[in-house]
Amino acid sequence: MRNSLLAVACLAWSAYSLQALDNGLAKTPPMGWNSWNKIGCNVAEDSVKKAADAMVKSGMKDAGYQYIVIDDCWQVSRDEDGNIVADPQKFPSGIKALADYVHGLGLKFGIYSDAGTKTCAGRPGSRGYEFQDARTYAKWGVDYLKYDWCNTGKENAEAAYSTMRDALAKTGRPIVFSMCEWGTAKPWTWAANVGNLWRTTTDILDQWEGKGKEYGAGAITIVDMNADLADYAGPGHWNDPDMLEVGNGGMTTTEYRSHFSLWAILAAPLIAGNDLGNMQPEIAEILMNKEVIAVDQDPLGKQGRRVKHENDQDIFVKPMQDGNVAVAIVNRGKEEQTITLKWADVNFAANKSVAIRDLWQHKDLGTFTGTFAAQVPSHGTAMIRMK
Repeated sequence: MRNSLLAVACLAWSAYSLQALDNGLAKTPPMGWNSWNKIGCNVAEDSVKKAADAMVKSGMKDAGYQYIVIDDCWQVSRDEDGNIVADPQKFPSGIKALADYVHGLGLKFGIYSDAGTKTCAGRPGSRGYEFQDARTYAKWGVDYLKYDWCNTGKENAEAAYSTMRDALAKTGRPIVFSMCEWGTAKPWTWAANVGNLWRTTTDILDQWEGKGKEYGAGAITIVDMNADLADYAGPGHWNDPDMLEVGNGGMTTTEYRSHFSLWAILAAPLIAGNDLGNMQPEIAEILMNKEVIAVDQDPLGKQGRRVKHENDQDIFVKPMQDGNVAVAIVNRGKEEQTITLKWADVNFAANKSVAIRDLWQHKDLGTFTGTFAAQVPSHGTAMIRMK
């Protein structure tokens, strides 16, 4: 009898766990802005308001971006009742007032915490305060929580993230749950009923390739870490290869275009991290390319698969809800290359006629049969849609 009761209890817990995450959120990859890549620990009320204003004025809101997320360093302590306290110098109006300001622009508001005792910057973490913090965030009007993994000791990642998932669910407020565990515990294998998105990699660096001395990796290196995880992504639960570095100065415009193309073909969250109020026209063009964004946001929710990876050439293929196929053709080499896409790469019959549109030139290229050849500059990406 005891075993039967235990089995029933386990089934009930499993059902609750699945229900807890079925929050109706992130049916397509989240799009927004996060303070860390550009501002780091210098984040403050005014800079967040400016980012929100710029998201609207620049046209990014109209292009689909909606979340304004404060990263680490907003919190300083806990009060005598254990409530998390925002830095009164940096956020004199308080977090709720800032969330109200963001909501007043028709945007959504996000905040950051950590599963450990302290955040990565040494601020108070949420360990032992998960339900209390979740209630506070809901009261403030938070719509998105980024939850990091510093200072966690021997904590079990699945258990720790499940605790915060349950805490968020109990508030009754819909809050996107972004798990930032860096992929060390392979969250893609267990997190589909825990988080709406989970980091699959180390932090991104504002460079094309290579790894940092202590942590981090360039854009194409990050892509390699994420490329084989397509089976784990889908509506409401996404692989997250980290935020965008587009516009922060460490890569060329061609490399930034590739960076954005690859995040789109991988159905990754598009979380900008640049100075939205001072974008060069070519950066704005990248971040607001609605045809590329449409690939990322396609409601079918398929992550693109890499079907070629040789001779400094990558080809990624992503099926779309309307029956079209999006393709990213990447030149990883140091010289311009002609790269040929074969119909076999997309499971088309060799004699099939296919109309091709270039998503960066915004131009129909004509009808092709059997193959399509693209001239791709060094570190460049040709992004096409096949109909």
